[in-house]
Amino acid sequence: MFNTQNNKQHKMKLYGGNKMLPIERRNAIKNLMSEKKSVTVTELSQFFNVTEETIRRDLNILEKEGVLIRTYGGAFIQEGTLNQIDYSLREGNHVESKKNIAAKCINFVQNGDSVFLDSSTTAAYIARALSKMKITVLTDSLKIMTMLSNYDNIKLIGTGGELSQRTMSFIGPGAVQSINQYFVDVAFISCRSISLENHITDSNEYLAQVRQHIIERSNKTFVVADYSKFGRTSFYHICHFSKIHAIVTDKPLDQDWHTTLNKYNVQLYDN
Repeated sequence: MFNTQNNKQHKMKLYGGNKMLPIERRNAIKNLMSEKKSVTVTELSQFFNVTEETIRRDLNILEKEGVLIRTYGGAFIQEGTLNQIDYSLREGNHVESKKNIAAKCINFVQNGDSVFLDSSTTAAYIARALSKMKITVLTDSLKIMTMLSNYDNIKLIGTGGELSQRTMSFIGPGAVQSINQYFVDVAFISCRSISLENHITDSNEYLAQVRQHIIERSNKTFVVADYSKFGRTSFYHICHFSKIHAIVTDKPLDQDWHTTLNKYNVQLYDN
């Protein structure tokens, strides 16, 4: 969140008062985006003292200019190896892609399986898809724990640890220690980026650590990622392709991906 009082004072120094021209406001939004990487409509509305509808128009214009990517309730920028985006913004992005991936993942789970679901927004869609099955679910996601808590057919285990409000996940030594007590049949994890050169990476060190540990405790690990994550590299290395069983995505990848993944015996589900 913005420090509202300090920011208002800073804004008045920059612009000589509370009234700003639309182009000035959009330039200021660009500067905020470069600092924060992601913003919400409500934050910007309060910061600039304008209506949320005004901010939505600004964000739509900036998206057309290629400055940012709009999502439900806000916007983010994709670039930067350390770029982290709040769960609330990621949740409304590439929704149909995530539903497509979740529909494929049903085929990899059987009744009686133990399943790890990470704190990604894609995993939340997988949780919905699996909710009628009789399975055990281990998760570091507060969202998934809340979603599945009323299903008698699911034995639900949370990792515990420190709650990160930004990612809606449990992180830190407590989460890692908990994961190391279990073995699961199947793990579904996501990431920030996947590239042929640097394999599977993330912008969040704590999420990367959780994913690294569950990979070692799973019989099969499926990396679930929509098309926007391919061909990119983020700051923290999660694992080499050889550590996973399969990648599940929503759009066909070119032959280079098939050739490379085949070399490491990784199944690719991209159609």
